[in-house]
Amino acid sequence: MPALQRDEAQTRARLIDVHRYEVGLDLTQGEDHFGSRTVIHFTAHEPGDTFVEIRPAELHTATLDGSPIDPAALDDNRLPLTGLTAGDHELRLDATMRYSRTGEGMHRFTDPADGEVYVYTQLFMDDVQRVFGAFDQPDLKAVFALTVKAPEGWTVLANGRTEHRGDGTWHAAPTPLISTYLVAVAAGPWHSVRTEHAGLPFGIHCRRSLAPHLDADADEILDITRRCYDRYHQIFDEPYPFDSYDQAFVPEFNAGAMENPGLVTFRDEYVFRSAVTDTERQARGVTIAHEMAHMWFGDLVTLQWWDDIWLNESFAEYMGYQVLSEATRFTGTWTAFAGVRKGWGYDADQRPSTHPVAPAPDDVPDTASALLNFDGISYAKGASALRQLVAWLGEKDFLAGINDHFARHRFANATLADFIDSLARATDRDVHTWAERWLRTTGVDTLTPVIGVHHDSWRLDVEHRGSRPHRIAVGVYDRGADDTGPLALRDRFEIDIPAEEGPTGRAFPKPAPDLVVLNDGDHTYTKIRFTPQSWKTVAHSLSTLPDPLTRAVVWNAARDMVRDGELAPTAYLDAARTHLPHETDLAVVQSVLAFARTQIADRYLPPPGRHAALATLTATGRDILRHTEGPANGTHAGLRLTAVRAVIDSATTPENIQDWLDDGSVPGGPDLDPELRWRILGRLATLGETPLAELHKAIDSELARDPSATGQQGAAHCRAALPDPDAKQAAWNALFTTDDRAALSNYLFTATATGFWAPEQHDLLTPYVARYFDEAPALAARRGPALADAAGRYAFPTTHIDHDTLRLGDACLADGNLTPALRRKLIDQLDDLRRALKVREA
Repeated sequence: MPALQRDEAQTRARLIDVHRYEVGLDLTQGEDHFGSRTVIHFTAHEPGDTFVEIRPAELHTATLDGSPIDPAALDDNRLPLTGLTAGDHELRLDATMRYSRTGEGMHRFTDPADGEVYVYTQLFMDDVQRVFGAFDQPDLKAVFALTVKAPEGWTVLANGRTEHRGDGTWHAAPTPLISTYLVAVAAGPWHSVRTEHAGLPFGIHCRRSLAPHLDADADEILDITRRCYDRYHQIFDEPYPFDSYDQAFVPEFNAGAMENPGLVTFRDEYVFRSAVTDTERQARGVTIAHEMAHMWFGDLVTLQWWDDIWLNESFAEYMGYQVLSEATRFTGTWTAFAGVRKGWGYDADQRPSTHPVAPAPDDVPDTASALLNFDGISYAKGASALRQLVAWLGEKDFLAGINDHFARHRFANATLADFIDSLARATDRDVHTWAERWLRTTGVDTLTPVIGVHHDSWRLDVEHRGSRPHRIAVGVYDRGADDTGPLALRDRFEIDIPAEEGPTGRAFPKPAPDLVVLNDGDHTYTKIRFTPQSWKTVAHSLSTLPDPLTRAVVWNAARDMVRDGELAPTAYLDAARTHLPHETDLAVVQSVLAFARTQIADRYLPPPGRHAALATLTATGRDILRHTEGPANGTHAGLRLTAVRAVIDSATTPENIQDWLDDGSVPGGPDLDPELRWRILGRLATLGETPLAELHKAIDSELARDPSATGQQGAAHCRAALPDPDAKQAAWNALFTTDDRAALSNYLFTATATGFWAPEQHDLLTPYVARYFDEAPALAARRGPALADAAGRYAFPTTHIDHDTLRLGDACLADGNLTPALRRKLIDQLDDLRRALKVREA
């Protein structure tokens, strides 16, 4: 499918205005196809030619102003509209469309738990044309009026309020002006919980088989929704711009969620079937707040072209964390951001594929290149830049600029220049220069403290390597007169670091502290380093720092130092072993264990050191379990669950985790729920010390016990993980060689791919490394961007950290025909592999 070029979109936008779509969908035509009829009302400003996009199984008829267009004129996804005259026009399209199994377009899912069928749209970027014909670009906004024919017993949800008018026919209220990629339909026998707030209908919806789990959390989800809604109305002058607010938790969703106005769709893993930690509940809350922010930034005011995607995602990312912390009980959101999301941005910004938060227009020439920028830069780095902007500008002026932006561009489109102009009107500060420094540059700055001691005074110089100005807080900590006891905050002060490289200093009339933490509070985006004395203090006393956000900043610095070859991976493990058993913040524990397990143990340590690393992580998990024995509370339960997961994932022998599986619980709790049972089975399958026949029997038995979609994914993961040549070949065939009719869905593909590669099975898997680079390009070309992304992200041979893999990967990249999504993932994976080799050598 040819990607839409920016210049093509600009030409079309100059030629036409689109007013209204009348879309009729028939979902009663069987398992593979649905009917799609579209009437588009538009105006041409002058005589000319253009095209409309549609990707049908079959285009039956097309008429322009009553005159037929030959369906054979459809060229791939483009139907030419030639000889337009100036004035109003009506285009009619009648087509049969294909359902998707990859989460793109109109996705169809049959729930294995009860056989019920659900469909929903995901039209982001350029997938509306998989559902109905459209002028598919964000700056041609229009009104959408939808009619949907659905099987009896189904409920149809859409952007506006829907009404069932009998015979399975549903009508949705016409939308305000919105972009094509924001149109949404979700249909099926939904389980719904409905309420009303501020005069609007609110609803949450899920598959029937998940009903008990949604009901258990409905009060929390709706309470967060109401609180965030009220908080946005306190800080935004523009009221919520749509007629209802539904949140549908849908199966096999590729993203975390999608901001369709009036009908937000979420991956239904957010309907928790098994025990979760409070940090995971907080993450769900952040996503709810994030998507609601999009109702204003993204839906009310929409980017003009995809180079400004950060205007959508960075803003919603920042607001999601900030508003949830202000409006709900989840006050530790920025600690989680520092521990998890920030690293995502730092990693992306140090790869060859890095790009500015706001790329230059020429860097996003088409939709295919734009899709690649949905990464840690557009989300985490962009949100960090906005957090720094608020620290520098002040929240009052920041919000004044935001509200000016909404007022000027409501129900229209805007650019980075428009946004910066609105901020400039609200402040005397030079935000245009700030934007050039922060939004048009790439890479991560580094701040390093240099301490000079003079009798009873000391001096701090902050060495700056980079190109951005920073306003940071500096935390100064002491361990006490006898160098024992917890660290105590002596002072915290702000300092402005100019954009130019070099030192920025200040002198203090007291003895030098034990620890200096730059960027305390994490208000900017930069790497930080420590003096030798400060690192010695960190190694001894990190867990006694009084603020969890400070601890997250320090752990993040240690993570960066490992990745940059400045701190031995074993030193990070030693710090985790020393301090995690005393850590009380769940987000910190989870992020440190995740990095230690997936990066240090599996990638940064050479194979001989891996067993000792796993033993260290197992011992750390067991220490956390010992420290959390006794009466349960929310934090202890979360820490125990986190520790149990770590022990399972790091097990080097089956004995203890097999006992847990046989007993159905961990001594002292928790009881094993489906998630933990599948996790143990996956680890047992990977270790392969249990007889193969017993493992097959155990997987089959667990699937009979849990026949849900998640159970199907768990079984696929476990079977792919078996260290058996036949199991590996079967998994490989399912991933790469099955014909499209029987091809794995996006979620089953991911489950199989993540089970397939295991460091414990290095020799067994070695022949598949070359096969991956031979076969992944054809899969990506055949199955589209979503599966191309999954193949690059999850099916890549991350277990083989060696120069042979690099050589094969570089040769694959030399193929000029790779799909953009796979090429981007290969570039990133190979760069991570090179970094891992350098860390091992260091």
